Amino acid sequence: MPNPLHSATLHCARITHKTCWTFVRLTTEDGRTGDGEATLQGREDGLMAAAERLVPTALPQASLDDPGAFARQHAPRDIGEASVVSALDQALWSLHAELRERSLGQILGIKRSAVPVYANINRRTEQRTPEGFAASAQAAMAAGHVAFKLAPFDEVNPRVCSAGDGVPAMQAGLARIAAVREAIGDDARLMVDCHWRFDEATARELNEAAAKLGVHWIETPIAETVENISALVRLRRQCNALEFCQAGLEMGIGWDAFRPYCEAGAYDVVMPDVKYMGGLHEVVQTAERCAELGVGVSPHNPSGPICHAVSLQVSSALDAFDMLEMQFDESALFDELVAAPFGPTRKGHIATPSGPGLGVTLSEKVLQRIADRPAQVWRR
Repeated sequence: MPNPLHSATLHCARITHKTCWTFVRLTTEDGRTGDGEATLQGREDGLMAAAERLVPTALPQASLDDPGAFARQHAPRDIGEASVVSALDQALWSLHAELRERSLGQILGIKRSAVPVYANINRRTEQRTPEGFAASAQAAMAAGHVAFKLAPFDEVNPRVCSAGDGVPAMQAGLARIAAVREAIGDDARLMVDCHWRFDEATARELNEAAAKLGVHWIETPIAETVENISALVRLRRQCNALEFCQAGLEMGIGWDAFRPYCEAGAYDVVMPDVKYMGGLHEVVQTAERCAELGVGVSPHNPSGPICHAVSLQVSSALDAFDMLEMQFDESALFDELVAAPFGPTRKGHIATPSGPGLGVTLSEKVLQRIADRPAQVWRR
C-alpha cells in the first residue's frame, strides 16, 4: 500500500524546572496519529539536530506494513540519533497496531495482562533529606507500589572518590536509604541507583553498607566503559556474595552495546530503554539473548507517559522479564498529557492499556500549553 504518512512533529514539553519530555508525533494522510517518546534529558539541542537529519528521510521511507523496517535500516550513530530512531519506531508501531484495531502488546504477543512495576521516587523528592525520601516512599506505598528505587548519592562523584573522600560523602546517601527501608518495611524490594558516581574501591565499601540495608540491587555504580568491564564483574561477584544484585546499562544502544557486558557477567540485570535502543526489535533481541545468558531484564522507564505506555506494551510481551521501572508522581502532567488513561497500581502491578495502538494519545492542547520551545514540523 502507498505510504500514508503526511507529517511529523517534534514537541519538547516543560514538565518541571529540571525536566523536559520530548515526543514525536506522526500523522497520516487520513488524520491518524502515532506517538513516540524521545526524551533525552539535558540534551534536547542534540536530539533536535538528529531529528533534522532523520525525520525528512523517515517520512518518505517508513512503512506502516513493516513498521520496524526504518529502525532496522538506520542504525543510530549516537544517543541523539538513537532517541529519534526509537521514537519514530514507537510511533510507527503504534499506527501499525491501531490500523489493525489491536494494541501494540497484542501485535507483539501478550504474555501477561498486568505488568509488575517498581516506583522510582527520585525525581518526586525535592526535599533531599532522609525524611523527604521516606515521605515519597510512603506516598508510593499508598498508591499500591511494593518495590521502590531512589538515587540518594547527591554528594558523591568520581572526583570526590578519586580524592579519597567517597566513603564520607556517601554517608548522607546511606541515611536516605535507611530512612526509605524503615518506611517500606523489611520485605519490600529496594533498589539503589548510583548514576556512575563511584569508583571501584568506593563502590566496594558501598556494597558492604548496602547489604546491611537489604537492598535488592545496586545500579550503575561505576562508569560503563569496556575498560571497566572487569571491575564491574568483580563488583557483581561481591554483590552476589552479599546476596543482592548488580544492575545497569540503561543508556545502551542495541544488543551490540549490551553484549560484551552480558557475556562477561558484569550484571545480574540489564535495563534496556525503549527510548534509546534504536527500535523495538533491539529490545526484543536483547531480552532473548539475555535469557540465553541467564541475565535478567528490567526495562528503564523514568520519563514521560508515552515511554511508559510503550514500555508497558513491550513488557507485556517479553519472555525474559523481571519488572518495569515507573516514574512515580513527578508531575500531574504525566496523566494530563494523555487524559489519565493508566489504571491504578495494584499490589505492584499495572494493567496494560487495552485500546488500539499504545492505548494512549497525547493531547495537542496540553502540549501547546507547556511547550518548552516551538514545535518542529516536517511535511512529506
